[in-house]
Amino acid sequence: MSYLILITFLLPISLFSTQATRPSPSERPPNFIVILTDDLGYGDLGCYGHPTIRTPQLDRLAAEGQRWTQFYAAESMCTPSRAALLTGRLAIRSGMTANKPRVLLEDSLGGLPATELTVAEALQANGYSTACIGKWHLGHLPEFVPRRNGFDYYFGLPYTNDSNRTAAAPPMRASFLKPRPEYWNLPLMRNEEIIERPADQHTLTQRYTQEAIKFLEKNVDKPFFLYLAHTMPHNPLFASREFQGKSLRGLYGDVVEEIDWSTGQVIEALRRLKLDNRTLVVITSDNGPWLTFRQLGGSAGLLRGGKGGTDEGSLRAPGVFWWPGTIRPAVVTELGSAVDLFPTLLRLAGVSLPADRQLDGYDLSPVLKGTGSSQRRVIFYYEGTELQAIRNGRFKVHFTPDRDLKQDPPRVYDLEQDPSERFNIAEKHQAVIEEAKRLADAHRATIKPVPNQLLIRASAQTQ
Repeated sequence: MSYLILITFLLPISLFSTQATRPSPSERPPNFIVILTDDLGYGDLGCYGHPTIRTPQLDRLAAEGQRWTQFYAAESMCTPSRAALLTGRLAIRSGMTANKPRVLLEDSLGGLPATELTVAEALQANGYSTACIGKWHLGHLPEFVPRRNGFDYYFGLPYTNDSNRTAAAPPMRASFLKPRPEYWNLPLMRNEEIIERPADQHTLTQRYTQEAIKFLEKNVDKPFFLYLAHTMPHNPLFASREFQGKSLRGLYGDVVEEIDWSTGQVIEALRRLKLDNRTLVVITSDNGPWLTFRQLGGSAGLLRGGKGGTDEGSLRAPGVFWWPGTIRPAVVTELGSAVDLFPTLLRLAGVSLPADRQLDGYDLSPVLKGTGSSQRRVIFYYEGTELQAIRNGRFKVHFTPDRDLKQDPPRVYDLEQDPSERFNIAEKHQAVIEEAKRLADAHRATIKPVPNQLLIRASAQTQ
């Protein structure tokens, strides 16, 4: 009887203690959503100056939050850029870049090494729910899939949407001009299960959106990290029936406007669930526009070049940060990079940065909160495994010749006065060139040889 009395007395104290230690919504760490588009150009959004593509949802987020005018993708191709974003390390450090092929292919046997730490893994280990929805492209074999890299849930395509061409596809150019889903035998996956093959690419943006909202609804009471990596507007281009023929910019505009709609749906869900004031949303692109597709590709605006190179249009990307009540609205002209998202999100979550590896990112949270400036001063421009250019402050130095301009290296541009890289001022800035060479040597000294993941291919082993 005395034992029962003691239990009866202690039970309310135990319940009270449990409730007292449960963090309130204001005490929980913030939520994070990174929306990554594929091949979206610097000039493809209304808030970045496009005259005919209508992006009211993204424009509103840019006005309510921060629009960065000098924000960079980590690299100019899909696989290395995504590897760098998720790890906070340039792809040369993980072996996720090569001169040929430039990305992982459907017969690739490599992927993001297990020794790499993703932002999802770091957040997951600290109580976050995590989801990757959309394009992965960091390895499709079992040891490389999203759920082996810190994501609790995955829904999307394991690689790029022009992989696995089928016998039904017409010659290359024609298949992109009038694309049909059956031209590419793509597996749409939920976790490790293929649920549709070939994937109906017309429905991808809408289905990604639905999956994203379901994830938010399941995690109202728990901090979360959502990596929403759209397949579009990478070619081949597909839009749902509701958006086909709606944009003045043609099919490319249809696709971008559907992504704008998708973003609006995610934001509306945050507001409905009363998560908006506790969630940082970041929107950017993995690299510049695929210019070889002309009207089916995007625009870098006033910037020179596009996907695959080291000109400004290759890496400089839209960068929108939105977090009501926390982010100080502004147009930010300081330097930032997708590789900075790793340390920024971890610092905001109260998670210590790993001390056992070389990180290339900087914490951007002082700029987001209006309490300080960006620590980033240097941008490294890689083409495959080759460091071809360096931006140091306002000056950019190209170490490689320019075939179009017939100019020998090194070339120097003042990107604050000449973002289009039209006027080579190398003759007047020898000191700038020497400093860039010093930075390049110091950077290369930190690179340790690792196995190249892109060169490991089934086709190569059978030759």
